[in-house]
Amino acid sequence: MLLTVLQYIACALTVLVGAWSLFSPASAGKFTGLTPEGGRGITEIRAVLGMLFVALGLFPILFPAAATFQMLGFAYLLVGITRLISIFVDKSGNQSNWVSVVSEFVLGIILVL
Repeated sequence: MLLTVLQYIACALTVLVGAWSLFSPASAGKFTGLTPEGGRGITEIRAVLGMLFVALGLFPILFPAAATFQMLGFAYLLVGITRLISIFVDKSGNQSNWVSVVSEFVLGIILVL
């Protein structure tokens, strides 16, 4: 029961991060270190960091099956692994990157279980 609640919370957080990026791309860009160049860059933040995250978070809520939660969980884990490697390769171990990698691993594990 607790795990199920945590999984729905993880999905809701995914939707919220997506909505934040969708409706406040400049703020999301500052957190991620992305600097959009013109309208094209802002559109990319809205589309990929925004609507894609909204869709990924909503899908398990709308179609609750183990596989939908696990899909989102594996996506988080793979992003977290990539980010962790990149932190060392690119020497980008700033606070927001560490917050992101920890969040990705925690949400990924919750969603895969």
